[in-house]
Amino acid sequence: MLIGRSSIRLWVAAVLAAIAIAVALWQLSATRSGLEIRTESVGATPVTIYRAAGTETAPVVVIAHGFAGSQQLMQPLALTLAQNGYVAVTFDFLGHGQNPKPLTGDITREAGATQALLAQLEDIIAFAKALPLSQGKVALLAHSMGSDIIVRAANSDPDIAATVAISMFSNEVGADNPRNLLMIVGGWEGGLKAEALRMLGLGREGSVEEAATYGQFDQGTARRVVFADAVEHVGVLYSAETLAETVDWLNAVFMRTSEHRLAIWGPWLGLLFLGAVALAWPLSHLLPRVSERSGGSPVGWPPFLLLAVLPAIGTPLVLTFIPISFLPVLVGDYLAVHFGLYGLLTLAGLWIQGGQSAGRFNTRKIPAVLAIILVAAFSMIAIIWPIDAFVTALAPIASRLPLLGVMFVGMLPYFLGDEWLTRRYAAGRGRYLVTKLCFLLSLVIAIVLNTEQLFFLIIIFPVIVIFFIIFGLFSSWSYRATGHPLVAALANAVVFAIAIAGSFPIIEG
Repeated sequence: MLIGRSSIRLWVAAVLAAIAIAVALWQLSATRSGLEIRTESVGATPVTIYRAAGTETAPVVVIAHGFAGSQQLMQPLALTLAQNGYVAVTFDFLGHGQNPKPLTGDITREAGATQALLAQLEDIIAFAKALPLSQGKVALLAHSMGSDIIVRAANSDPDIAATVAISMFSNEVGADNPRNLLMIVGGWEGGLKAEALRMLGLGREGSVEEAATYGQFDQGTARRVVFADAVEHVGVLYSAETLAETVDWLNAVFMRTSEHRLAIWGPWLGLLFLGAVALAWPLSHLLPRVSERSGGSPVGWPPFLLLAVLPAIGTPLVLTFIPISFLPVLVGDYLAVHFGLYGLLTLAGLWIQGGQSAGRFNTRKIPAVLAIILVAAFSMIAIIWPIDAFVTALAPIASRLPLLGVMFVGMLPYFLGDEWLTRRYAAGRGRYLVTKLCFLLSLVIAIVLNTEQLFFLIIIFPVIVIFFIIFGLFSSWSYRATGHPLVAALANAVVFAIAIAGSFPIIEG
């Protein structure tokens, strides 16, 4: 136990981690100071309104997120605009976040999902115009997929005074429409940078340059492209350059001035998650001992590599010949089946190889249940809750609970097999890393074999990598403390199931 050991290192780590978490939460909360934030609904659509306390009149900026995002992802921009005198309105697109209604229609056709999203946005714009504060002055801002939707809305609505498109891809931009267009692209988004410059040059002779403003604000023809330094497709939303350029652009459009108060979240989110991960190490020493290892020794690399590589190759090859479409969640059903089959192949290999004999143990049931609850609860509080509060929606709403059950069934075999393989059967340095690289390789093979259907798996790659790192540390520490791979296996299966069931867009039709 932590107290019994009187370990100075553990206490120091715990105190420093707690301080880091407290400072990060304090700084993140400070960006809300002086603001009034309230939630409403436009039909079934959840809406959040941000404004400075005491604001009497101000232009309203409707803010739309991108594909597989949610309104939480747009908070730094909403808070920044509110702190600079604007009214910001965020919302969840159909099938995303906390919106209970699915996105309908083919997402690859303009006549399908695009029209459903556009109709929804038009309802939000009407709501924004009707706010007593707005006096009819409205601008639009969006990221990625949402940028195409706001461009279409702005082109058909002469009341839209400005459009801010971040990481935009759209075929609807013209030389003079939409009005007063600012395009912001992450410095690491090569293809989108070239496309933004192409759109900036529409109707203009000669070359155009980044960070130069063309046209006239009073005529609605102003155009500008900015490359936010050293950020990618998501990081661009947290960039100080993105926030400052957005405020400057809207101030120029609406002829306003402001104090340039920016909601800089990136460093504080990093500190928050770093503190949460660091806190897990000393707290893991409080977990009860579940079992003691007896009999057998971990095997060498050759049999381990055989069990690690075969599922990575076999899973995507087998699933290529099986049509998988039983959930209204984009690629979520495939991902659940991929995890599940991969895990079953690993468990079957362990059984054939006699892997259980390498790690016989007696399980203490009550300590095991307690340890599983504690590890899962910590993961939820330290990782899932901050992501849901400050990054993107993860907490599943009622309509997503069946999805959560399906995802858990798919995740459990994988984490059972992986924990037994890397902690019991073939324990040793580097084994966990190898199995994770093999799993990522299996997803790459799946995408190559069926790019048309599984392309969107690319979106979740960075998230899976980050989760593997974080929860790999958690599982290592919990195994050392409890002596049983079941603890981390169940806890990780719950966390991954929640992350996928809560964040993937629901699409029907």
